Amino acid sequence: MKLLFMLLPFLVLWGCAMQPSQSNKAPHIVFVIGDEEYRSEESMPMLAQIAKRELGAEISLCYSVDSAGFIDPNRLDHIQGLEALETADLMVMFTRFRALPSQELAMITDYVESGRPIMGFRTSTHAFKYKADSAFFHMNDEWPTQVFGQQWISHHGHFDDGAHPLTSVSPLAETKHPILTGVEPFEAYSWLYHVDGGKWKLFGDCKPILTGHSLKSNHEMKGRLDKFPLDNPVAWTKTYTGESGIPAKVFFTTLGHPYDWRIPYMRRLALNGIAWTLDLPISPDFSVEFAAPYEPNNSGFGDRFKPNQRPVQISGLE
Repeated sequence: MKLLFMLLPFLVLWGCAMQPSQSNKAPHIVFVIGDEEYRSEESMPMLAQIAKRELGAEISLCYSVDSAGFIDPNRLDHIQGLEALETADLMVMFTRFRALPSQELAMITDYVESGRPIMGFRTSTHAFKYKADSAFFHMNDEWPTQVFGQQWISHHGHFDDGAHPLTSVSPLAETKHPILTGVEPFEAYSWLYHVDGGKWKLFGDCKPILTGHSLKSNHEMKGRLDKFPLDNPVAWTKTYTGESGIPAKVFFTTLGHPYDWRIPYMRRLALNGIAWTLDLPISPDFSVEFAAPYEPNNSGFGDRFKPNQRPVQISGLE
């Protein structure tokens, strides 16, 4: 027994040495894609390719698909492949008004409650839309407010959609957040979402890092700037503490128009956000060049998306 106690420190050290190096493990990023307005089925794979190249990430892409297996953003009750969230190190969400069945919804909420990091884009403030008598009605407004920091409220209008930028975006002068490394002021095609001001406030410990100024506003035209000011946060960080008791890092931006992604600063913002949520170093030398041609359709409803597209996974992973 005495010999065992003498050897114990060496056995512990040997055991530690035999463990696989976690620092060399590629982070697994799962993109949850399902919005029928902003072509997330085009922008998220593009961003995923950049994240794989620059961060060495493993990627899983979960799409809304029809019964024949084609990508169909208009199908609101199914997202394929959410099982990947079981092993995810980061969930990136870009969904709008989904009404997923309980087993699919549980894969998302189980991930969120685990304390692992979360990112969200634009319409994820209204990621879900369940009927008033549904057991999941709280997912419509309460859930995105608590997790991402706000629910759907209003926007300043999409004038001549895609023809010209509608929001001037600037880093907050008092903020030197690492996510803003290499991000300069730019003009976005996303019309400004209202998230803060009037009777509304960002929820919890949200810390805005980017602000947007509406370049053309229906609220201004209707004399409602007391309720919906021309300046509003467009990106922030926060934490979400769920059932695990572990504060999850959260990064959210209300930007995400398909043409925003043509702007290098937008791609850099998103890539930096991914690195930050994963506790990876953020480098000014990150390349945000496209890994493949990015030629998205404009935003809009109905048949604006590209038809007959099969789900793709990033090369080498599946």
